[in-house]
Amino acid sequence: MASLCRNVAVLLFFVSPLMHSHLFAHASTSSPPITRKRITFLIGLGSDTDNTDYDDYSSPPAVVPSVKIPRLYSDFVCQYDPCLENQEPCDHLKAKTGCLCPGRSGGDKPPHAPRIQALLPITEGENAGKIEVQWCAPQSVVSSYKVIVEGSDNAMEFGDAFRRGFVGSLEVGTKVCVEAMNNAGHSSPSDFSCKRFERPESSDHKLMAGVIGGGVAFILLLVIVAVVLCRRQMCQKARRESVIGLGNPSYKAERAS
Repeated sequence: MASLCRNVAVLLFFVSPLMHSHLFAHASTSSPPITRKRITFLIGLGSDTDNTDYDDYSSPPAVVPSVKIPRLYSDFVCQYDPCLENQEPCDHLKAKTGCLCPGRSGGDKPPHAPRIQALLPITEGENAGKIEVQWCAPQSVVSSYKVIVEGSDNAMEFGDAFRRGFVGSLEVGTKVCVEAMNNAGHSSPSDFSCKRFERPESSDHKLMAGVIGGGVAFILLLVIVAVVLCRRQMCQKARRESVIGLGNPSYKAERAS
């Protein structure tokens, strides 16, 4: 009996490791699968309803950019010509139609220089003998304009709605400038706000030049025709002389000898 127990104990000693390994393998296969760790994204802090759970292998939701609604502006420019006088101010046109006025400096700054268009001598009417000065308004607030003539101490002033003025007779080469003024000061002279007077050619001078040019051309034509006729007559005379010489017997004898 003692030997039997000893044999059983030895058998259990060798069998127990095998059973232990089998049980461990069975336990490992029968254990539940490991779940993935979940990640929580917080959208909009301070709100309990904005918490959304996503798996770690999913991407965060795409953020849709907000769409900006463009403001609607007037798409046309006011019909305002700075070179025309006595027209409605651009601010009034903008208030009526909603059009766009060109940018301009305010009344708290000296205005920009206006631009002279022309210096035209007047030959008819009550202003005959005077010079008409034409200019265009600058992109500034203007209260009045001043026309300054070189060599003269008397400057002529005109209202803000004027775009032309008359000055006395000028000598060729005299410099004329136009200044714009407001409460902040006056504009500085520039290349386009000053112009030197150049007397234009009158219609009588143009007519005289045309007559002289036409007369010279006619004389040249007559000379050319006379030269052609003279050469033609000389050729015809030489041909007749040669024909007469051939009919003369003495001329023939001389040719034969």
